[in-house]
Amino acid sequence: MRIGMRTLKTAFGATVAIILAQWIGLEYAVSAGVITILSVQNTKKGSMQLAIQRVYSTVIALSISAILFLIIGFNAISFGLYLLLFIPLAVRLKVTDGIVVSSVLVTHILVEQSLSLFWFVNEMALMAIGAGIAIVLNLYMPKLDEKLKADQQKIEALMRQILFAMSQCLKNEVPYVDGDVRFAELKTTLFAMQAGATQNVDNYFLKETHYYVQYVDMRLVQYRVLTQMRRHISEFKGQSEELARLTEKTALELSEDNPADSLVEEVTKLVHAFRKSELPSSRAEFENRAILFQFMNDLRYFLETKRDFYVEFGIENEKVNV
Repeated sequence: MRIGMRTLKTAFGATVAIILAQWIGLEYAVSAGVITILSVQNTKKGSMQLAIQRVYSTVIALSISAILFLIIGFNAISFGLYLLLFIPLAVRLKVTDGIVVSSVLVTHILVEQSLSLFWFVNEMALMAIGAGIAIVLNLYMPKLDEKLKADQQKIEALMRQILFAMSQCLKNEVPYVDGDVRFAELKTTLFAMQAGATQNVDNYFLKETHYYVQYVDMRLVQYRVLTQMRRHISEFKGQSEELARLTEKTALELSEDNPADSLVEEVTKLVHAFRKSELPSSRAEFENRAILFQFMNDLRYFLETKRDFYVEFGIENEKVNV
């Protein structure tokens, strides 16, 4: 059994919240611990946004319930009417995460059957302690940079392997094999990095950290292009030394700080030369050349995707990988 960071934060935070609420002299101090449990999130921004939502929803919930308790009395009917009014309003105001917690705090007033200022202060203080401790605990988040860079390296290594295998097919007339295994691993790593990159953005309040998000978006586009190239290469019959050389060069130069400009130029020249070549004499040769032409265009788009990414992020002194 493994105990993670979030579990440790939750257990410690709930304990501190209850002790602090008891020390201040609040009633229903255990509720502060429950609010902490429900407020600890995976990211700093997530915890802050949730806390703001819950404080806001608590103010609304206490206001609605106070009016109903004053008019109808402290009974189940009042509480039912409160829910009928509060839940749709919370949905409309986009504070649905506060519905349960706020309603629990309202039940304290229902049980005590009092609308004195003490109970409203008590409930707001419980919310402030529970949500506040969760925010403080979430100020520490393990850095994800090393994991993201490891994912980058793995993605690039898999793309190199795929491109190199394709170049061998074009060069030696051998069938493309083992593609599904590498593509499946590449897809899994891309989605894992995408989740990590999004989490990394939400762990900063002021610093802009969108580089990894944009990076993985660019790689996902390239992944989809590679799937098209795989389909073309599996249908191709024959050899193309020049395209094989260019595909292999793309694999070898898929490295850090490469803007891919020269590679885009080379494949563009090859496309123009291909268009000017003699027309095929048979249907089979025509179909084969059409597949080759599609593969070339896909390779160019693969490289252009990286070039455009470099233009946007490489100039800003970010570390860029092909």
